Amino acid sequence: MKIGIEAQRIFRTNKHGMDYVVLQEIIELQKMDLRNEYFIFVAPGPDRCLTESRNVHIIEIEGSFYPTWEQFKLPKAAEALGIDLLHCTSNTAPLRCKLPLVLTLHDIIFLEPRDKQNRSLYQNLGWFYRRLVVPHILHKCRRIITVSDFERANIISKLSLPEQQVTMIYNGYNDWFRHMDDEECRFAKYSAQRGYLFFLGNTDPKKNTERTLIAYSKYLQRSAIKRRLLMADLDRQYLDDIISRNHIENIRRYIDMPGYIVNTDLPYVYSAAFTFLYTSLRESFGIPLLEAMACGTPVITSNTSSMPEIAGKDAILVNPESADDICEQLLRLEHDGLFYQQQVDMGLKRAKLFSWKYTAEQLLSLYENVYHENSR
Repeated sequence: MKIGIEAQRIFRTNKHGMDYVVLQEIIELQKMDLRNEYFIFVAPGPDRCLTESRNVHIIEIEGSFYPTWEQFKLPKAAEALGIDLLHCTSNTAPLRCKLPLVLTLHDIIFLEPRDKQNRSLYQNLGWFYRRLVVPHILHKCRRIITVSDFERANIISKLSLPEQQVTMIYNGYNDWFRHMDDEECRFAKYSAQRGYLFFLGNTDPKKNTERTLIAYSKYLQRSAIKRRLLMADLDRQYLDDIISRNHIENIRRYIDMPGYIVNTDLPYVYSAAFTFLYTSLRESFGIPLLEAMACGTPVITSNTSSMPEIAGKDAILVNPESADDICEQLLRLEHDGLFYQQQVDMGLKRAKLFSWKYTAEQLLSLYENVYHENSR
């Protein structure tokens, strides 16, 4: 097979969820599959995180404006190479493409009611683009991949798709996520002391940043230890607005905001944390859950969408809309050493059920099925 994989953003420095997913899938396919030929379509960028090999070719296509890159330049380049199928990995695909398409549809949040509080131009433009494109490409896709049973059922139900068209393939996590001993830790550039609470949030309302900060304020009022809160990748003005709006000035001097944390530093940051807060309102999978668990850090996560499926029934599952619930579980971890260790042990065991190698094996099997179906 000649397989094309769209990975437009993987060479950018500040990668996000979907970038890491496709990058790790390609790396694993490159290790295990020496028989088929792969063409990886990317935009130029400074982080050369992938190298070519005998059967893996990097095809750089100029252009940073994603709609033009995807709708015109990508199909033209793919068709010129005569590939057998094109896997588009980031929720959208070319509307006019003669090749058999495989689409990874991580979620359909963009078809759900939009939170009007989101003022991010980048996120809003992405929302409108997906909302415009996705309904028109679904019938052209030989397979649609999604990342949890929750999201698969959601997609089939809301988009009225046949069950056989939608395949669930779990994400994995990188094997460098493991507990780091004291002498290995690099957390000091992000927080002055270990034992902090760690939260990955941003301005997207689904990340539940505001309610999580209200819960932290309540925690500080009741805790004798008053652990610091490390918040990555969050805008200072956004934080100030939340503090002012909710009258929670007591949290300000306890918060560390280092900005973007590079992926290779995250194992050290997780390992030095007392607990990891993953209190989103909605997720299609939740790779950070597994990363924290693999580092031996207890996780407080939400009882909504895919998070119970990924974290497991024995995880700490809270109502993300209840600041009191989040606060109570923080205090329970702080006061109950046995419960804390049970969560450490459970998380280490749970994380072992997921791997990028297993993800890539399932992906290769799907490619083969699509190829044989098209050859009939």
